[in-house]
Amino acid sequence: MSMQKTITVASLAILWTGAAQGLAGQNVPALKDVFKDTFLIGGALNRPLVTGKDPNAAAIAAKHFNTATPENDLKWQLVHPQPNQYNWEPGDGFVAFCEKNKLFAVGHCLVWHAQTPRWVFQDEAGNTLTRDALLVRMKDHIMTVAGHYRGRIKGWDVVNEALNDSGALRDDARGPWFRIIGQGDPNKKYDHIENAFRWAHEADPEAELYYNDYNLEVSKAKCDAAVALVKYLKSKGLRIDGVGIQLHGGLTYPSVQGLEYALTNLAATGVKVMITELDIRTQNRAPRGADVSQVNRQSTSDANAATAETQKRLADKYVEIFSVLLQHKKDISRVTFWGVCDKTSWIGGSPLLFDQNYEPKEAFFAVVKAAQQ
Repeated sequence: MSMQKTITVASLAILWTGAAQGLAGQNVPALKDVFKDTFLIGGALNRPLVTGKDPNAAAIAAKHFNTATPENDLKWQLVHPQPNQYNWEPGDGFVAFCEKNKLFAVGHCLVWHAQTPRWVFQDEAGNTLTRDALLVRMKDHIMTVAGHYRGRIKGWDVVNEALNDSGALRDDARGPWFRIIGQGDPNKKYDHIENAFRWAHEADPEAELYYNDYNLEVSKAKCDAAVALVKYLKSKGLRIDGVGIQLHGGLTYPSVQGLEYALTNLAATGVKVMITELDIRTQNRAPRGADVSQVNRQSTSDANAATAETQKRLADKYVEIFSVLLQHKKDISRVTFWGVCDKTSWIGGSPLLFDQNYEPKEAFFAVVKAAQQ
């Protein structure tokens, strides 16, 4: 072992034992350096972080990440709140932060059923739009937003969460894109997705394009449906560079087998596989996945989240997940946490590697150790 490696391992040991006393956070290794030979590592950034109102979170992002995704500011309801009205300032701030800190910027997201204003799916009288009218509206949004960031945002989550856990396309009240554009016709089931990818590529031919969804590592049926979707888009000659596995996990899931199934089968389509929204909730009774109608701080709250026992289980689960990811590193291009620290996590509790006080947790050191081994 080299002198440098000996010093690094010794330093990690000291930091591990001193974490509880607040010694950590001083000279811990940067995650982007730890994983420099495997995949990009990043987080979802909120507005206070990129505007400098949360300098501690910004410092974590600048030190540890080499890729970033905006948590909310490029979702339709924020960037395009009214017809013919675009709010560029938040997204521009995100991109500027990424450029300043040399982060690979990912846009999230162009087409989604949630956090999209009702007017998008209605005419001026409040009636449901026709198929053709909604296609026009979707094209205008994609061309305008992706076009605005052309050459600056390097990859886009083009379509987000179009599948149910059964593998079927969403066709209920939470699936207006398929319901209106697909018209319930099996021959048109991919129409809104196909057009979204076509227009995203037209808006920025250099940007990578992704499909993003949750529970792909939990539901084989949903994973198989995502595989079929990728193959369909490829058969049409459309650009699709990757599939994002959100991986909103828990202390007891996903299983190693489920995660390996998703990684292996998605990679077999020839696209990149990415972990795009990683966090681990400690409340076992909480709903799985990322359905925003069910999952929130209240549904995932856990009074025992900060206990030593829970933190040990959290660290163990992160090690299990990263051990699988490292074994499949040739197929994985990026791992992004959904947030930066527990203080601002969308699900609250203790789901990330940095705590309420911006300090690295036991899980942080466990992940670093797993990577170095």
